[in-house]
This record gives sequence, structure tokens and C-alpha cells, in this order.
Amino acid sequence: MDTSGPKKTCCESVRDFFTSAKFLIYMGHAMSTWGDRMWNFAVAVFLVELYGNSLLLSAVYGLVVAGSVLLLGAIIGDWVDKNPRLKVAQTSLLVQNSCVIVCGILLMVVFQFKEQLVELYNGWILTTCYILVITIANIANLASTATAITIQRDWVVVVAGQDSSRLADMNATVRIIDQLTNILAPMLVGQIMAFGSPFIGCGFISGWNLCSMCVEYALLWKVYQKTPALASKAGQKEQQQELKQICSPKDSESGQSPEESSQPLMNETSVAAKPDSPKSHGCCYQATEPLRTLKAGWVSYYNQNIFFAGMSLAFLYMTVLGFDCITTGYAYTQGLNGSVLSLLMGASAVSGICGTVAFTWVRKKCGLIRTGFISGVAQLACLVLCVVSVFAPGSPFDLSVSPFQDIYTHLIGEKTLPEANHLTGLFAGGNATTAAPAEELPPLPSYMSVSLLFAGVIAARVGLWSFDLTVTQLIQENVVESERGVINGVQNSMNYLLDLLHFIMVILAPNPEAFGLLVIISVSFVAMGHIMYFGFAFKSLGSRLFLCCSPEQKVETVDRLSLPTTV
Repeated sequence: MDTSGPKKTCCESVRDFFTSAKFLIYMGHAMSTWGDRMWNFAVAVFLVELYGNSLLLSAVYGLVVAGSVLLLGAIIGDWVDKNPRLKVAQTSLLVQNSCVIVCGILLMVVFQFKEQLVELYNGWILTTCYILVITIANIANLASTATAITIQRDWVVVVAGQDSSRLADMNATVRIIDQLTNILAPMLVGQIMAFGSPFIGCGFISGWNLCSMCVEYALLWKVYQKTPALASKAGQKEQQQELKQICSPKDSESGQSPEESSQPLMNETSVAAKPDSPKSHGCCYQATEPLRTLKAGWVSYYNQNIFFAGMSLAFLYMTVLGFDCITTGYAYTQGLNGSVLSLLMGASAVSGICGTVAFTWVRKKCGLIRTGFISGVAQLACLVLCVVSVFAPGSPFDLSVSPFQDIYTHLIGEKTLPEANHLTGLFAGGNATTAAPAEELPPLPSYMSVSLLFAGVIAARVGLWSFDLTVTQLIQENVVESERGVINGVQNSMNYLLDLLHFIMVILAPNPEAFGLLVIISVSFVAMGHIMYFGFAFKSLGSRLFLCCSPEQKVETVDRLSLPTTV
């Protein structure tokens, strides 16, 4: 009996999966995010190391990055919409990796010759190097934003086709890759820098991006070849149809076919049919085009039917309840060491992965819109623990302490102790200055408050990531193809805007005694975001929102401006 048939079929199916466009996108995304996570972690450490353990350069870099995406998000998205998919993906990939490579080489030069650069022209050469590093790194981040919009918000949708379940699975897999690389990539580059040096770390990251760029380029080309639908865009189809309609009268008179005459007439008809083209308005029109694109992008975003769903996601960025430098600094002031924090970050990542898995299961059972509603309720329920932690034993919450008293004390302090708790100084807006070393600080009377805080933050990640995936897929499914890039660009801008506001909030209340107030404000913004989503969900489903097993109707993709005035 020949038993080779089933085995061969099984091997073929496995081979087909590993050569499919879906798997190639996963591979490319994994390599891209691995490089991004290594660079984002390392550049912050490099800037602190270069500026004498000060957070100034890191703060400037963060402000420049956030401000650039806020201002240019819509323009980047519009560029993604107006150009062929392969050209956009390849250009953003080359720019991003090239900038990281150049930036890494520049940092290697600065680390190697810092003492000599300080003496040249009173340190102006070194200052110029700092400016170049921040500028080039910012360009790399903008290119990374374009790559994310192109691959995660557009290519994934096209590869998934019309299958909503397949799209949900692909989104969840992409998010799991994000979670895993967010843990493992910083660990790798951190070990290289710890056992080697920042110079070696820069060299490793530059070499990785050079190799990764070549592999990612080849993977993108393979995906493009395996998915013919990527070759055409809605906007470009409409342009070609309009061109044929313009050319057809002349073609019929002259007896020529449209195929014969469309190419010679293209330049003429494009100018003649569009009297409002930039050429007819001169340089001023061209100079102000980015501003018009920015305005049109935000107007188009506002007029989307999923506007409140997108806004609800942006409001979740206005929070200190995440594993960033703010919450980490507060944890150190409350007596948690680096070992405990690393375990908590691992638990947070596991919780996020559980959220992505839960998203796919709940979406199949209850539908996409209800999944967002359920995720929001779950997140808010977990964040109640964070509010309780503000008033629990061991909490430093005390509004009678002026938020600016700590800054004033640090500015007029008599002595700066290098061994003092540096992360306490992080909340004071500068380098730590205190009367006693960190190891002589009295122990906390109770760890109940900080334990409740992190229990709530970690548990809420399940609902947070499930909600994030819900809104992401709503935008993917309900925004027309020709506006997919600009809408996602504006969404990124909104996210960064609320993220900037949360840093401003911390600057206004930097001391640990006011952190409880920041927690309450953060939970309030999260609640407002989910209230917005509830309004969107109830408008879409009505009372059926509370019937988990009833079918959903797809959200209309028509924007508000196209609706009749009587609606």
C-alpha cells in the first residue's frame, strides 16, 4: 500500500503556508519591528549616555518625534494613498533603514571621539552632531510611520481579501509579533550594550538594519508578486476611468482605439481637464499644498462614520497607566527594584498576548463592534484597582504638597549626590539631589498601594489590546481604499497628540505625591474614550448591542458629507 500520498499532501500544505503572502508579511513585519524596538530602546539610552546621564536630549527627541507625527501624519498618509503600493513600501523601507544606519555610524563617531569633539569650536561640533542625530532619527521614525500605515493598515487588508475572520486573525498575529519583539529586542541590545559598550551597540544595530533592509525588500517583492490585487488602487482606477471618458469622444471621431491614443493624450488631457492644477496657480499654490492636504485629511477623518471609534482609541493614550518611563520611575520611588519591574513587564506582555487571542475568540462569538464594547468594559473594570490604589495604605497621595516644591528644592539644593536615587529626580524634572543616598531611604509602611496599581495596569492590558485591535479593524474595513492612508495618518496624529498631553500633565505635576491625581485623570480619559465608543456602537447596532449572539450590520462606509441634509 502506498502511504506516501497523505504525507506528501501534508508537506505540500506546510510548504504552501511558509511560502504564502500571509506568512511572508509576518516575517517582514517581525524583522521590521525587531529593528524598530532595538533602535527605539537604544537611542534613548544613547542620548542619556552622551549628555552626561541627563534626560534633556531624550526629552527633546521625544518632543520632536511626537510633534513631527502630529503635524505630518495626514501628509504622510496622503502620500501613501497617492502612490503605488510597492513604491511606497520600498521607499519608506529604504529611508527608514538608511537613516538608522547613518545615525548609528554617527553615534559611533561621537562615542569614539567625544573628548576631541568637545574641544573643537567650543563644543559646537558636538552640538551639531546631537542635532543631526535627533534629526536623522526623527526622519527614520516618520518613515517607520509610513511603513506601518502601508503594511499594517493596507497590505494586510488586501492580502486578507474580503474575509473578515482572516483579517482579524492576521491583525492579532501582527500584534502578537509586536508584543514579543517589544520584550525580546530590548533585552538583546541591552545585553550587548551591558557586556560590550554603547559603541558596539551602535555597530550591531547598524549592521542589523543593513542586513534586515535587504531581506525585507525581497520579502515585500515576493508578497507583491503573490498578491495581484496590490498592483491596483481605488484612486488610480478612478483616475484611469476619468481619463478614458475624456479621451473617448476624440477617439471615436478619429477612429482610433482608446488604447492607441490614451498615452499621447495623457499629459494634454490632465492639464486641460483640470484647470485648478498646481501649474495654473504657480509657486504659491504648490507651496501651500501641504497645508491643504493637512486640512483635507483632518476634515476627511472627522467626516468618517467611525470617527468616534478612532477618537476613543486616541483618548486611551492620555494615561500614565502604562509601562513607560513615568510609571517605571514612580515604581522605583515606591521601592520596587529592577528585577521586580522586569517580571511585571513580562506579565504585562503576556497579558497583552492574551488580549489579542481573546479578541479573535470574542469577535467570532459576538461580532466586531460588540468586541470593542466588551473590551472597554473589561478594561475599565480592571482600572478600578488603580483608582483604589490611590487611597490604599502605602500610597504617597497628598495634594497638600505643591507639585513645584520638589523642583524648587532640587534647583536650590546645596549638594548633588551622584549616588542619590536618580529616578526620583526624573519626577522632579532634573537630576536627583537629596540629603541622603537612595539606600538610606526609609522603607514603605505598606506595598498594598503599588501592588494594586500594577495589578490593575497588567490586568487592563487584556481589554486594552483587544479594544485596540477592534478599532484598527473597524478603520480597515470601513474606510474606502483611496483614503485608507490619510485616515490612518490622522489617527496616528491624534494618538500622538493625546500622548503629548499626558507628558505635559506629568510635567505640571511631577512629584510622587501627585501621581494619584494623574491616575484618576488617566482613568477619567479612558472612561471618556469608551463612552465615545459606546455612542458609536449604540448608533450602529441600537439595542442589539446588548444581544451578544445576534448578527451585526457592517458600518456604512459613506462619510457624513455625502449623506443627504435631511439625515
